[in-house]
Amino acid sequence: ISVRVTGRDVERGAVSDRHGVWHGAANGKRYTPLQTLPQARAAFEIHNSPLSEAALLGFEYGYSIYDPRRLVIWEAQYGDFINGAQVLIDEYLVSARAKWGHTPSLVLLLPHGYEGQGPDHSSARLERFLQSAAETNMRIAQPSTAGQYFHLLRRQALLLDDDPLPLIVLTPKSLLRNPAAASTLADLAGGKWQPVIEDAAERENPDAIRRLILCSGKVYFDLTASARRAERPDVAIARLEQLYVFPHDEV
Repeated sequence: ISVRVTGRDVERGAVSDRHGVWHGAANGKRYTPLQTLPQARAAFEIHNSPLSEAALLGFEYGYSIYDPRRLVIWEAQYGDFINGAQVLIDEYLVSARAKWGHTPSLVLLLPHGYEGQGPDHSSARLERFLQSAAETNMRIAQPSTAGQYFHLLRRQALLLDDDPLPLIVLTPKSLLRNPAAASTLADLAGGKWQPVIEDAAERENPDAIRRLILCSGKVYFDLTASARRAERPDVAIARLEQLYVFPHDEV
């Protein structure tokens, strides 16, 4: 399945976290590692784009309509200023089926969270998307580990033919380099997308649990890292990774 990724600084990642394209310091040549895999059978392209959210989101929306079998991904710079494209979101992305008969599968990657970056970091507000969620018009997720992130995108690619929907992915910035959010190679190679992740302690001793906390994203890591966590073995902390469509059965 071919993949297209665009957005400001997506080649290196906003904080040099991706290394999708390398640039030769001596000769200026570009090298894209994912384009050199010998077993690859599909195209991969990744391009830096201007900081013009409305223009880029409109273009990539059209690209996903034009080429529905390609995984088209647009990443906002840290999720900042996605509200600059709010008209495109309201008029097209979340209303595609009802208004236009379109079936887009565009992926929006919106790193977000007020973590010391200033008042406009970030405008990728989860509640805006949840308020626009109705009649299964999109998927909204907040993966908490690298493995979950990978399997979420992989699932989106595998659903392009059978169940195309826009995918909104929100991830707290501080988890980019948090070791607790890392995944093993076994998780990546053999795992799968989990809409809900239960507490390991709950599996080990379910009879001891008296209270269950459901939370998402960075909140989970803050709670488990708290010094008071050890004082409450009767509390289980489960992660809600998929917020819409709400995973009733799994919860």
